[in-house]
Amino acid sequence: MVNADLKLSNPARDMQPLHVRSLVDTGAMNLCVPEHVALQLGLKELYKREVTIADGSTRLVPYVGPVAIEFENRGCVTGALVLGDEVLLGVVPMEDMDVLVSPATQTLVVNPANPNIARAIVKQGRRHRRNRGRACPNGLAALRA
Repeated sequence: MVNADLKLSNPARDMQPLHVRSLVDTGAMNLCVPEHVALQLGLKELYKREVTIADGSTRLVPYVGPVAIEFENRGCVTGALVLGDEVLLGVVPMEDMDVLVSPATQTLVVNPANPNIARAIVKQGRRHRRNRGRACPNGLAALRA
């Protein structure tokens, strides 16, 4: 089991951030927070989500936000599922912050390949045939398919 110290806050409200110990779960997708954390941060319910939990059962839970997450020199803003009795960090915010679980130390670490700033991989669309390799009039490369 991997745990990490995170700072959670609500960027939509002027409130003190919470420093929490989180379970890091590479098998989970989202950030999950207990109800008391959502209340302390003043998070607004945005949607309901049907989720499947580890035992295979499904339930309807609130999806709240926005939640700012900070870990070392990384951060992101996301939504969270209100579920469980501890904070759980899933892979979507981990990817957004460019952090990973070190196999050697079994700890959450900043990606050593990008120690100073988070790196994101995005797929670039194909260039428009008429503008193949040339700049568009506004100076940006054509990204239309």
